[in-house]
Amino acid sequence: MGSNETLVRQAIALDAADAEALSILSNALWVHADYESALAEAQRALEMSPNFAYAHHMLGATLIFSGRPKEGIAALERSIRLDPRHPRSAVRLNHMALGLYFAREYTAAVDVAKRAIRLYPEFPNPYRWLAAALGQLGRIDEANEALGRAIAIMPASFETNVRNRVPWMRPEDHAHMLDGLRKAGMPEE
Repeated sequence: MGSNETLVRQAIALDAADAEALSILSNALWVHADYESALAEAQRALEMSPNFAYAHHMLGATLIFSGRPKEGIAALERSIRLDPRHPRSAVRLNHMALGLYFAREYTAAVDVAKRAIRLYPEFPNPYRWLAAALGQLGRIDEANEALGRAIAIMPASFETNVRNRVPWMRPEDHAHMLDGLRKAGMPEE
């Protein structure tokens, strides 16, 4: 258990109805791919505070990464509706784009990724999903351009979070992402 997780568990011990602490715990569990526990904590947070945008975000992210992208997208849409100007809106839109990609709704993934890029042009993650979705659609020139931008903005992050599978991404979803990025022109290592 990390120090952040320890602290948030202490906060919950002091106030079990703290929706923010429950949502933060959900995030900590999700990062370690403990989807079942992460879902339970997000749902507990929503029982305490049904309109808490961050709890909807964590519910959505966990559903998407645990193989239930359509349900996750709906939770993320609600999160954005509840707090459209939240500083983490870039992450929420990115999670929507990748959820659509995982659901093999590539055209919709392109649209959401482009929306995220318009709003947050220096955030590298939506470029990855744009490139992968365009690659799957056979729009190779556009895909290659998006891929180049994703790598140029944060080359180290690309290596860490794309070539190496992050713990919260299932192996089959990682393979699907790499397939789209290879179609976009991602060079082999």
